[in-house]
Amino acid sequence: MGLETSAERPVPVRTVLQLVAGWIGRLGRVWVEGQIAECSVRGGTVYFTLRDPIAAVSVRVIAARQVYDVSVPGEGSRVVVFAKPDFNASRGSFSLAALEIKAVGIGELLARLERLKRELQQEGLFSPQRKRPLPFLPRTIGLICGRDSAAQQDVQRNAVKRWPAVRFRVEQVAVQGAYAVAEVTDALHRLDHDPDVDVIVIARGGGSLEDLLPFSDESLVRAVAACRTPIVSAIGHEQDTPLLDYVADLRASTPTDAAKRIVPDVAEQLALITQLRDRARRTVAGWLDRERAWLDGIRSRPALADPVREIERQAEQVEMLEHRARQTVDARLTRAKDDVAHIHARLVALSPASTLRRGYAIVQQQPDKVVRSASEVQPGEELTIRFEADQLTVRASHG
Repeated sequence: MGLETSAERPVPVRTVLQLVAGWIGRLGRVWVEGQIAECSVRGGTVYFTLRDPIAAVSVRVIAARQVYDVSVPGEGSRVVVFAKPDFNASRGSFSLAALEIKAVGIGELLARLERLKRELQQEGLFSPQRKRPLPFLPRTIGLICGRDSAAQQDVQRNAVKRWPAVRFRVEQVAVQGAYAVAEVTDALHRLDHDPDVDVIVIARGGGSLEDLLPFSDESLVRAVAACRTPIVSAIGHEQDTPLLDYVADLRASTPTDAAKRIVPDVAEQLALITQLRDRARRTVAGWLDRERAWLDGIRSRPALADPVREIERQAEQVEMLEHRARQTVDARLTRAKDDVAHIHARLVALSPASTLRRGYAIVQQQPDKVVRSASEVQPGEELTIRFEADQLTVRASHG
């Protein structure tokens, strides 16, 4: 229920603070997680600040000495506090009254990270199909690292050693503590929106599990997954595996390894070019040698070694074929001539003129009908008698 006020009917400060204290009091007891800082002891009471593990916010906590001393390692420790929210209306200050404090051990942190890892993996954020290849030679490399850190020097020094013309855009941020996630995420967004940046390297160089917790933060992991630019994770050493390593497009074991992965070695590339050039030269030379040997073999053949001899051989073959053709034609003409002579002799022997020369005569009726029997002739019929040299006309009579 809201408080009805106006410029004519204001309420005093104490009323507002009392109402705020009442609202907060209704919140009840809660479990709160954070990191202990600025701890001080006054008599039997311990005062400390509980910082959020990720965001840059904190709250004042008041605890009895016996509650604080039970299991709290000290400042910088990760703890969960069972507390009652309290608002001091007289001073207008908010705090938590700690009833129980538990230190968050390594096992608990690992269990939380494992649960988050499974959730993100089920969403497909770690899928190999999402990972993008790095450019062969990036125009500008975005580097997110600590301020004046050894990781920055390792990446830049080794990259320049491999490719002297490489360029960097460096974003120096907090890489551990309460501000790390926000600063790394902001730097990531700035570099991802820079069109000249072709690859982004997030480098730290190892640390304890607590130091590397910001790089397993869910919001940072999702921000990396949403980037358009390929991301290289160089957070820890070989044994360190924050969740950022799984979502990044490439995991480098160290910042030095990241430098080797993002730019090619100019010496290696020149050696490779020389090797490929030598191989190409040998291939072309071998091909030319084979072609030259083939040409020499072709030239050594008789047809090319002495082309006139081949022409003479072909001419001899033509003459031989011509001679055989003449012989064949002559033989056929001779046989044909003999056949004609034989046929002529047979025709002459069977010719009527030949019969007439032997003393025979041919009796013919008009017109030129040969008489073969006397019964065919009528009395008084005119007949022609043909001899070898001439003919005689007679008239038939009955005998």
